[in-house]
Amino acid sequence: MAKRVKITALILSLLIMVGCSGEPVDPTEGLSAAEIYAKAKDRMASDNYLSAIELYETLESRYPFGIYATQAQLDVIYAYYLYEEPESATAAADRFIKLNPRHSAVDYAYYMKGRINFGLRDSIVDRFYTRDLADYDESIMQQSYQDFSILVNRFPDSKYTKDAVKRMVYLRNQLARVELKVAEFYLSKNAWVAAASRAKNLLETYQGSSSIKRALQVQIIAYQNLNLTELADDTRRILILNYGEEAANFSG
Repeated sequence: MAKRVKITALILSLLIMVGCSGEPVDPTEGLSAAEIYAKAKDRMASDNYLSAIELYETLESRYPFGIYATQAQLDVIYAYYLYEEPESATAAADRFIKLNPRHSAVDYAYYMKGRINFGLRDSIVDRFYTRDLADYDESIMQQSYQDFSILVNRFPDSKYTKDAVKRMVYLRNQLARVELKVAEFYLSKNAWVAAASRAKNLLETYQGSSSIKRALQVQIIAYQNLNLTELADDTRRILILNYGEEAANFSG
């Protein structure tokens, strides 16, 4: 009998929640902006990103003005990022920048745009050098570099700038490696003019990158095969001047 009473009570409670219309009751109904925001933060803490996104968007829709709505616009960027929805995360960042161009946290929105395209969620210290991006879409790397560049130039004193600069250095080296891989490919096909051209572009665009030495070597090989002896000798002198005699002892 007691068991039957408990079951009946459970059914009644469910009916109350569903309501007479048969539609679920909005769990945020009657909650203040602060209370909805607190719920969203709890969902984030428990890695329930989709629920957090829904709460942030509900908050902004229901209470479009005030600090909680603005903070929700900012926090939903990271929620979409962790939920692995890069396009939505980027759109949220762009929207925050457009609506809040003078906000004290707008630098964070620019930083997150770079992070989204950078494609790494893990710590820059833990995972920064464990992944070769040279095989990835070059345009995505360029976009990430550009986003970080905007942050660094507009907000040099931002707490995110130091990390952004490190990522820019890494991206620059990877973009140079993309160019080098193309030059090496042309070299392997005996396409000497194309190899020399790509190496030249690397040298002009990515000065100071880790691919400079090999780019000079590729140029020398290409020039030699094109019988451009003077250019090959000039490039060899530059190679030796910057990297020593040993750098000139290489094979194709």
